[in-house]
Amino acid sequence: MSTASPPGLGNLALSRKEDWKAFAETPRRSRPEQLTRLLLKALSEEAKADYDRQRREWHANLGPIKTPQLVELHEDLWDIVDSNVQDGDKAKGAVAVDAFPGLGKTTSVLAFAGKFHRREIAEKGAFTADGHERLPVCRVGLTGNTGMKDLNRSLLEFFGHPGRNRGTTAQFGQRALDCMLACEVRLLALDDLHFLKWRQSNGIEVSNHLKWIANEFPVTLVMIGVGLAGKGLFSEGGSPSEEALAQTGRRTTRLGMRPFTIESEADRREWRQMLLALEQRVVLADSHPGMLADELSDYLFARSTGHIGSLMTLINRGCQRAVRSGTECLTRDLLDRVRNDEASEAARRELETALEKRRLTSRPRSTRKKAA
Repeated sequence: MSTASPPGLGNLALSRKEDWKAFAETPRRSRPEQLTRLLLKALSEEAKADYDRQRREWHANLGPIKTPQLVELHEDLWDIVDSNVQDGDKAKGAVAVDAFPGLGKTTSVLAFAGKFHRREIAEKGAFTADGHERLPVCRVGLTGNTGMKDLNRSLLEFFGHPGRNRGTTAQFGQRALDCMLACEVRLLALDDLHFLKWRQSNGIEVSNHLKWIANEFPVTLVMIGVGLAGKGLFSEGGSPSEEALAQTGRRTTRLGMRPFTIESEADRREWRQMLLALEQRVVLADSHPGMLADELSDYLFARSTGHIGSLMTLINRGCQRAVRSGTECLTRDLLDRVRNDEASEAARRELETALEKRRLTSRPRSTRKKAA
């Protein structure tokens, strides 16, 4: 019955190439077998502990779910990346994934980048013609004080370059370019771009640097952040201080991710499909069809306010408590005792009241008729 989980995936830093390769190339986890209460009771203490560990790790890694939002984003990303095969003398279009927190933008981009990595390796091999390790994707996370030198150093850290600790900004940049060329990187993902202070001098420097990357590096630049439009990334140069940002805006395609809503019948069907997909992944002895999509639909929408990040957090934590407590099912009583992120908890009350008074519903008409 034992199911081995992928080795080492709980201890990764995706800003390093070895960890990125492990993330992209490790086979997906196998869903633990769903045991009945009778079979659970028959397990030895050691076997039960191992089974619960498997479920603990499984429920903590339920995603990514193939939602309409993820599918839409991936289609747009494939369009852009696959069209960016121009010769090296031409600048490639960049992407900015700009959306509110909790909508799954980083998770979705990482899922896409993993697919792209695997496709490139399958088509071209694990090594370049010159014998270098092929690394189709480079992923870097930014901090609040990132400037040009810090960004270049972060790129070198990804490759483990021995010259990442000493040198000038220009030297770091050239070393990073050498690494990109040698390893034939084709997609550069910069996460948490909103940490930059765009209106200040270091923001202008980094914007110029991003333009240099777009011009000189044979990569598709994918920038991920919150409120990037408001921070000036797409500015058309309304003031002298913003002129350096204008070219970035001209070359950058802005993509977003929308929350789930329940305003139309189509919206409610999307929400139900999401819950049905989640139901199939939950491994609890008393889980059953309709546990989420029928019995908890309105409740889960109120608790998550349609944000997939908040929904996944709540389901994960609820499953952990259901296993620990022996409840082995997700119910309203159990989930009422599970705390969720502050943003969803703060927005919960008003929405919950509207759903309880039937001014709103998250359930499609066909399911409401069945319930009646």
